[in-house]
Amino acid sequence: MSSTIWTEADTEQALSIWADYLSRHDVTTEIGRTAGIDPANGRVWFGESAADIWQQRQAEGAETPVYCVRVGYDYYVRKGRRR
Repeated sequence: MSSTIWTEADTEQALSIWADYLSRHDVTTEIGRTAGIDPANGRVWFGESAADIWQQRQAEGAETPVYCVRVGYDYYVRKGRRR
């Protein structure tokens, strides 16, 4: 496990990379899937879940943390119930 500490700057960088990615790519076929964004190198992975992305990255030897978001939404998962 990596001892890298995630910072607010990492989140901001990942969101910037994601916004740039969205402006250059059509992701309509990926809506509802998970995107993992690496703020260190700008790479984006797609999978069914964060665990799926983790497995893809582990197979490639990548150990840095990634920011995950549900494609088509501004969050990955929400807790709580609807009112």
